[in-house]
Amino acid sequence: MSKNAFFTPFEDFTADFPLPDRFTFPFCYDPHPVSLLAVEMLQAHLENQQDWQHNFGLSDDTENIIGKMFGVLVVETEDAEIGYIAAFSGKLAGGNHHARFVPPIFDGVAADGFLNAGMTALSRMNDEINQLEFLENELLRSQISDLKGLRKKHSVALQHAIFDQYNFLNQAGEQKSLRALFADAFYKNPPAGAGECAAPKLLQYAFQNKMRPLALAEFWWGMSPKSDFWKHKHFYPACREKCAPILAHMLSGIEMDANPVSEN
Repeated sequence: MSKNAFFTPFEDFTADFPLPDRFTFPFCYDPHPVSLLAVEMLQAHLENQQDWQHNFGLSDDTENIIGKMFGVLVVETEDAEIGYIAAFSGKLAGGNHHARFVPPIFDGVAADGFLNAGMTALSRMNDEINQLEFLENELLRSQISDLKGLRKKHSVALQHAIFDQYNFLNQAGEQKSLRALFADAFYKNPPAGAGECAAPKLLQYAFQNKMRPLALAEFWWGMSPKSDFWKHKHFYPACREKCAPILAHMLSGIEMDANPVSEN
């Protein structure tokens, strides 16, 4: 039995259960039966867990509803066990670390991290600018302009420092940075939240722990007050804007299902 805290084995799994011949094409797919088995297990956990509280909008609480994308990656371990690992997109219940879910590629909310210090400095600059603008003193305009320029430089440098924390592996162990991946894809800069989706988190953890990815599925859990697009328990493809350059690298060399859209 695996001792990996983030790996959930399929109990009584037999060779008769069909495994996919190729990995899931992440941008258009019907979940493989083995993915549905993992999804069923994860959704049962979401319905019954008591370790954290998050308002998915599935109760009578109508305030601050935040539905969430979850993903499962069916894997084979070094010991030839078949099971799955799970991840959520962004943060869950205000944090990055929860039992049964793989860790983030970069933990931006770590209390002792550079991001907190950088955001604190940015907040101080904002306060100082607001105070000077409140005085409405023409003599202070140059000082305010200089502070705004400094704030912009600090903000850009902080964003680049964040991007530099994201480095993605593929099955060959090759590592590429977030900025390099998006530069190669002719993006000016990576979009906000790139690297925080479920699929990159899952693949990163699998490669770090010598697990072989077999199948992927991502589903929405909860309500969405902002858009009717997101439906509870419905499956969705990986987002192209944030994930296409990342997954192109991470899935390099892995035989995938054909894109059904291009076939049709």
